[in-house]
Amino acid sequence: MKKFIIVAMAATALLLSGCDQLKKGGAAKEKVKVDFHIMSQCPFGVQVDNGIKPVLDKLGNAVEFNRHFIGQEKDGQLSSMHGENEVKGNLLEICAAKVEPKKYLDLVFCMNKNYREIPNNFDACATEAKVDGAKIKSCADGDEGKKLLSASYTASKEKQASGSPTIFVNGERYKGGRTENDFLRNICNAYKPENKPEACKSIPAPKKVDLTVLTDARCKNCVVDPIINQMKNIFPGLVEKKIDYGTDEGKKLYETIKGTDAKLLPAFLFDKNVTEDAGFQQVQRWMLDVNDKKMLRVGGKFDPTAEICDNTIDDTGDGKIDCDDDTCKNNLVCRKEMKERLDLFVMSQCPYGTKALDAMKDVLKAFGNKIDFHVNYIATETPDGKFNALHGQPEVDENIRQLCAMKYYPKDFKYMDYIWCRNPDIRSAEWQKCAVNGIDPKKIEKCSTGDEGRKLHSENIKIANGLEIGASPTWLANNKFKFSGISAPDIQRQFCTQNPGKKGCEKAIVPTAPAPGTAPAPAPKGGSCGG
Repeated sequence: MKKFIIVAMAATALLLSGCDQLKKGGAAKEKVKVDFHIMSQCPFGVQVDNGIKPVLDKLGNAVEFNRHFIGQEKDGQLSSMHGENEVKGNLLEICAAKVEPKKYLDLVFCMNKNYREIPNNFDACATEAKVDGAKIKSCADGDEGKKLLSASYTASKEKQASGSPTIFVNGERYKGGRTENDFLRNICNAYKPENKPEACKSIPAPKKVDLTVLTDARCKNCVVDPIINQMKNIFPGLVEKKIDYGTDEGKKLYETIKGTDAKLLPAFLFDKNVTEDAGFQQVQRWMLDVNDKKMLRVGGKFDPTAEICDNTIDDTGDGKIDCDDDTCKNNLVCRKEMKERLDLFVMSQCPYGTKALDAMKDVLKAFGNKIDFHVNYIATETPDGKFNALHGQPEVDENIRQLCAMKYYPKDFKYMDYIWCRNPDIRSAEWQKCAVNGIDPKKIEKCSTGDEGRKLHSENIKIANGLEIGASPTWLANNKFKFSGISAPDIQRQFCTQNPGKKGCEKAIVPTAPAPGTAPAPAPKGGSCGG
């Protein structure tokens, strides 16, 4: 691995440039500015770190590269999305740049190999990278590290960078792929033709990637162009074809997928050659095998064979129109208003969803538990009875455990004790330790691993799918009015808008104080998983 010289431009940014290229090439004719805003334990932040390194190697001092961290600071306490260990990782990396600028990237890339172990893998990587670990730790543990990280957080906030990674090229938000050639191609396009570095002249042509989009002109929410454009950024050689269900070709194609998880539209179907493109790694976790295709899991909600609930037409030919058809019972336009009801739709392992659930501790307290509150989950079910969730099988398993807790411990929302206990370490497999305050872990285990739990999950996720809800968290007030929000005051305000005069609406919610010695990340103002 080649070495880099890292020059500290300011406490808010870390400037990296290739020292070998600097020595060989002299002063660059033009510099392209590239800014990364990341989190040290974010897999996608790690991905772009690894993608940009060989580009910096090739372009050297023709790139001004700045690396910032994303996080929060409140009352002098630094926090980050993935918890305390991520803050420690941020501190170690930002201090490494200050203490060991020539070997900083060697340390980072070593730690990135097992980013979930950050900061515990620091000592081994400090030895491998041959850096002064003691000096870096001294900085990270002291005021110097806090000042550096605070300034870095400020730099990200100034650019409104809340998602990792957020990337800018010459001040413009970057939307392209994250492989070496993707970064090289996009950065090279930013130079004036006469100033392009030599490395820009030998970029491989992108591979052809075939995409078929099956949609339906009757579907109001089947907006496909933004996703197609996003895929073009990831796959520069993308060739797309749109097919409407209303055509003979569309119906023929639908027949090949209707018995699969792709039965809901729009469906984005890639030919298998997509796996040969380097960009596939970026979207692999959202791909499903559907016959001879790879389907991009985008949360399609429209069933072209079902009744459309607001067009005054008997679409299914059963003599029932719109809301009179049983298939429309969960559609928002057909739902009856139920005063003082509050539904939350989440993915159990979504960080935004867990924060919304945590906020309910203060909301329920304000209303003295006197509201009709329900938690619902966002997932899909295949025709053969398998469940798919955005965060994989562990999320499905956790959804089911929480539903079992709801069934057996509904009084005074006792099941929320289990959920609130789980949320700080929601990905941990050690769920039994949260079966407390009278919640029987054996009862949860029996329910969640058997047919009982599967049936609960199957029925529950039909609600979100019927309402075409795919973003975690999403709220529904009074069984009818959809809204978004994460903080307790926002939830209270939206609920009270539909329930004026409800006792508890007059109370100003003061968020529960953190436990002594802890400094949890403040809830973000917005954001969601899925969409």
